[in-house]
Amino acid sequence: MTFRRLTLRLPAALPVLASAFALTLGAALAGCASPASRFYTLSPSGDGARTPAAAAATAGPTNPAWLIELAPVDVPPQVAKAQLVVQSDATQVKVLEQERWASMPGDEIRRALSGDLTQQLNTIDVYGSPHPDNVPVYRVSVNVQRFESWPGSHALIDAVWSVRALDTQTVMTCRSVLNEPVGDGYDALVVGHRRAVADLSQAISSGVRALAAAPQPGMPASTSSTSMKGGAKAAVRMKAPASIACPQIAPAAASAG
Repeated sequence: MTFRRLTLRLPAALPVLASAFALTLGAALAGCASPASRFYTLSPSGDGARTPAAAAATAGPTNPAWLIELAPVDVPPQVAKAQLVVQSDATQVKVLEQERWASMPGDEIRRALSGDLTQQLNTIDVYGSPHPDNVPVYRVSVNVQRFESWPGSHALIDAVWSVRALDTQTVMTCRSVLNEPVGDGYDALVVGHRRAVADLSQAISSGVRALAAAPQPGMPASTSSTSMKGGAKAAVRMKAPASIACPQIAPAAASAG
């Protein structure tokens, strides 16, 4: 029996067609790729442009007269996400997938406030860190009630904040509503929020100074009882924390972003 070898000859144009198909497929896949995301922060750093002397001047004091303890900042659940959330009208919002915060909004606000407060008060934020017992500490709490972004219109922060002296438990509780006009674009919107945070830090700084300068008021005492050995009751005098009125802050001049 005789076998013949068969040779399969491909058309000469087939490699060219395969290359063209690969290029077309690559272009199609590139067209389907998601647009690049942009990331925004409320704490722009200019350290790279500062001289060593300027950087050292803002690094914080070595022996401050008092310390602050800025707690994590609460924000409304609808904006507590990585994406920018903007208002389209009074009852509707848009979640922008390609416009994102560098960290969660509460963290962005806290970091910006901490930087502002430590510079304005010439102090150190010791939240989560050990600190000397002989230095007064003021605990700052911020609860953002509204964090609204209106593109091309304004950026709004409505926050309830408090300052408490840890040694005397004297407390100040205030509310600040900051409304900053902004121009077009998401960059301008973020800049508007940064200005609002800066205004908020000025109000809190004034509160800390007022609390530090105020004479310690006499605090009314309340009486409670506690058990002693043998079932006897002993009266215990407990002092209620005093409160101080919020400082009057002159509104900053608004400027369009």
